[in-house]
Amino acid sequence: MLAAQRHELLLDRLRTDGRIVAKDIAAELRISEDSIRRDLRELAAAGLCQRVYGGALPVSPAIGDLETRKNVQPDSKQRVAARAAQLIAPGCTAILDGGTTTLAVTRALPRDLNATIITHSPTIASALVDHPAVELHVIGGRIFKHSAVACGAAAVESASLVHADVFLMGVTGVHPTEGLTTGDADEAAMKRALSRRAADTYVLASAEKIGAASPFTVLGLSDVAGIVTDVDAPLLRDLAETGVPIISAAGPSTIDTATARFSATTGVGHPRSSAS
Repeated sequence: MLAAQRHELLLDRLRTDGRIVAKDIAAELRISEDSIRRDLRELAAAGLCQRVYGGALPVSPAIGDLETRKNVQPDSKQRVAARAAQLIAPGCTAILDGGTTTLAVTRALPRDLNATIITHSPTIASALVDHPAVELHVIGGRIFKHSAVACGAAAVESASLVHADVFLMGVTGVHPTEGLTTGDADEAAMKRALSRRAADTYVLASAEKIGAASPFTVLGLSDVAGIVTDVDAPLLRDLAETGVPIISAAGPSTIDTATARFSATTGVGHPRSSAS
């Protein structure tokens, strides 16, 4: 089999199976594992897969710049944003990550919402300026132009001074074994820093991010309070088996005991959701 034919086979397996195990494909094709690894290196160099230990995963289409990502799964992002906006309760303090899904969250927030919003994204801050009852705080630092967010040492230090009830985090990949990933190391570090400053972190996962992976790990699935997604239940089976709560943006979801716990300590009903 020619290399071009193998490449097409490997890409087809990624589309149908969601992953490639190099040793299994090598045995099936009766060629060396080194040949498959070389094929995967070439596909990864072309941006067609994400190499991981032992094989490859689908590359996330969410790694483009901010303007490009606006056109990726816009309907899915709107559904996820509408559900995630419900996690920002009146009176709470919320951290909003940068990104197109989080920008959609700002548009889904009630105009009369009384809350404190912290963000490291000038784009998100600008979208919230005309919300009259929102107290807005912006974390500064070096602007990572690809995603239009502040990153780097100054931003991480600034983030260490805030405390929040909830962090709505964007990533480019959500995978049951690779966890939560993104395309830049400094951006991944900033997301971790923000997550440490919030009682609960929720991941905003529109359809293109489920089952995909990017080069840099942000957090493990066990480190977050839930994943907000509108993906159909069968596609979430492997994720659900890890124990991470799945918050459906496609239908009603349940509220766990964190609501009562938050209300008891702050006097505000905070809608932390459990798997649905």
